[in-house]
Amino acid sequence: MTIKEKLAYVKGLVEGLELDPNKPEVKVLSELVDLLDNITKNVSDLEDSYDDLADKIDEIDADLGCLEDDFYEEEPYCKCDEVDDGVFYEVTCPKCNETVCVSEPILLDGRIDCPNCGENLEFDLDGLSLKDKCGCNDHCDCDPYCDCEPECDCESENKCETDCNC
Repeated sequence: MTIKEKLAYVKGLVEGLELDPNKPEVKVLSELVDLLDNITKNVSDLEDSYDDLADKIDEIDADLGCLEDDFYEEEPYCKCDEVDDGVFYEVTCPKCNETVCVSEPILLDGRIDCPNCGENLEFDLDGLSLKDKCGCNDHCDCDPYCDCEPECDCESENKCETDCNC
């Protein structure tokens, strides 16, 4: 039963009692029914406005979906795509599941706070082949993608000494 139907039922009950309209308690009851009538009209108007607003939001959402399809590539947008200099890595925060672009120096530091939720992200680089693995900051001729662990004496000779053929 809707609120309008309930109000009509209450009005019918009050009219069916055939009360003397001159008695003070009947006047109070009539005023309460009028108040319920006004509240019912206001709630009904709010429900109608809400339905209209929900329809408009659905239309805007559909239009926005079309715009996203037209103007964005299938890959999600990442700010690190704009930067041409330097190497960036995408890291997914385990707490908020947002993708964060991290520069190589930050990755080599081993930790960063997630810019979205503040979660402390720590990086375990053991077994990874990163540029500048030997720690010479590109002042040697080592292969940054070599899987071996070079023992570099770059500061003295400016060339990595490795026992591999990479």
